Amino acid sequence: MHVKKSMFALLLGIAIIIGGTGTYFVLELTAILGQEQQTDQGNQSISEGEYEAMLDDLTDAISLPKVVQAYTIIQSNFIETIENKDLVEGAVRGMIATLNDPYSEYMDKETMEQFNEQLESSFEGIGAEVSMVDDRVTIVAPIKDSPAERAGLRPNDQVLTVDGESVEGLNLYEAVAKIRGEKGSEVTIEIQRPGVPDLIEFTLVRDTIPLETVYAELIETSDHKTGVLQITSFAEQTANRFKEELASLEDQGIDGLVIDVRGNPGGLLDVTEEILKQFITSDQPYMQIADNEDNKTRFFSELEEPKDYPVSVLIDEGSASASEILAIALNETIDAEVIGRNSFGKGTVQQTIPLGDGSTIKLTILKWLSPEGVSIHEVGVAPTIEVDQPEYYYTAPIQVEETFSHDDTNINIGYAQVMLEALGYPVDREDGYFSEQTEQAIRDYQTDRELTVNGELDQETASRIVADVIERIRSDQDDLQKDKAIEALYQ
Repeated sequence: MHVKKSMFALLLGIAIIIGGTGTYFVLELTAILGQEQQTDQGNQSISEGEYEAMLDDLTDAISLPKVVQAYTIIQSNFIETIENKDLVEGAVRGMIATLNDPYSEYMDKETMEQFNEQLESSFEGIGAEVSMVDDRVTIVAPIKDSPAERAGLRPNDQVLTVDGESVEGLNLYEAVAKIRGEKGSEVTIEIQRPGVPDLIEFTLVRDTIPLETVYAELIETSDHKTGVLQITSFAEQTANRFKEELASLEDQGIDGLVIDVRGNPGGLLDVTEEILKQFITSDQPYMQIADNEDNKTRFFSELEEPKDYPVSVLIDEGSASASEILAIALNETIDAEVIGRNSFGKGTVQQTIPLGDGSTIKLTILKWLSPEGVSIHEVGVAPTIEVDQPEYYYTAPIQVEETFSHDDTNINIGYAQVMLEALGYPVDREDGYFSEQTEQAIRDYQTDRELTVNGELDQETASRIVADVIERIRSDQDDLQKDKAIEALYQ
């Protein structure tokens, strides 16, 4: 009886995953297979008893006899043809699924290439960082200047359908593959937004998403020069770009610095460390790491002198992972105020482990802790100064399938009322009842925008109102959180 190559492939795949003893036995099996090939030339082969003993040793060592047995049964008895590699891939995916960890994933070769793109230069799609939350594809944050941001997608939006097809049951990367596509092509997604009873539909035009991750601004008043550094993600070049922009601001004589990581979903841990090392002196840790046995390691910089200006940090519900490390570390070590809303709450570290064929396991291997040993996983970083944006920042897009007019009542009329007020068109209520003053506000808006003036909330008017509000948000008008972060520097 000969050892089947497909069985060997399965065992090899399992051993790569578990490492250690399993790898030793696969090496031993490889040697036996080599001996078998040599003895085959003399019409000899390993006996059935020897093969079974060897297989028993292997499966006992890796404690997965059921997997091997199931593989053999399926391979020998399933009524339809199935590729051996598909069985191996299914076994790996199944093991990862049992971890119940949204951040541990198996990525095939194609998926791994997509993953690497997000850490390098650019990619094509809608520009939103997503994660699996409660088995739903969830927006962590839209990327700055992306179609997703321009359309008004927000953190915690849950994607339910893509081009009319449900994403339920898909893994994260299968869902992402449906959302991505060539520049210029359209994709329609349906999302559920927390606190909004109706589903919201967005049609977006895919674009090239450049990963410029650091944006600098100097804000001068009569009393102070304030530098603002926005970090949109922690990619390969982010630390270098941050150092360049920080040096430029310092050369201009800033009196204080705001670091804005709102909507930043995280990224590379070592990049975050490089940024923290610019601010936290060597006499205190800037971070701790704990392994699966809770053994802790503290990390220190080589910085001798602290900055001679105060620092504050902006966060929101879209700030995750590396952004949260930065915020809590600067708060605990240099007393930086943290302004905004409670962050996402991802306090674990993943490592990509190649499997030799282009595929990779991304596995949670560590949890990070603040300098004082605090874990924020599934809790988030609480701001030291909690500040909400104006109500219109959080209002759902207006969806008009039928024209609304005076005396109608609908939740979308309420969204329009909030937005009209923000755009400078006063209304007397925001409860969704189409009052006379609401009608006048719409007439005034339609006149100013050179639309058909009818005082009705039709599809064209609703689309223009939403577009104007999104542009107002993107231009940082009424950014109460940033205003407070600057104010906090000098109190």
